[in-house]
Amino acid sequence: MKHLLSALLVIALTTLATLGAMAGGSTSGTFTGKSNHITTGGVTIETHADGTATVTLDDDFSLDGAPDPRVAFGKDGAYVPAGDLGELKMLNGKQTYTVPASINVDDFNEIYIWCLKFSVPLGVAKLG
Repeated sequence: MKHLLSALLVIALTTLATLGAMAGGSTSGTFTGKSNHITTGGVTIETHADGTATVTLDDDFSLDGAPDPRVAFGKDGAYVPAGDLGELKMLNGKQTYTVPASINVDDFNEIYIWCLKFSVPLGVAKLG
């Protein structure tokens, strides 16, 4: 009986771990302004069970303004042009961006608000 209970417990824990992995996950960060710009608020990256991912700038997101702001991934302090998700939709508030299938979110550890016109960061959120 004791071995049966142990086996059932192992099966249950394995099943829970598998379901957790299938459900996807999320990571988040908080923006810090760069290049004399004020960028604040949070960002959340969600990976979904179907393999898709989204980047959501939270309700408290705010950028003081700049020409041609973009949302993009970065890694270790560097903006990655191939990780560009498109134009910033609004200077304030919640907004969601679909991550193209060609981008693996696990390859990055930052989200950038990037000024394409002047090639400078406006804000960076370290993910963790």
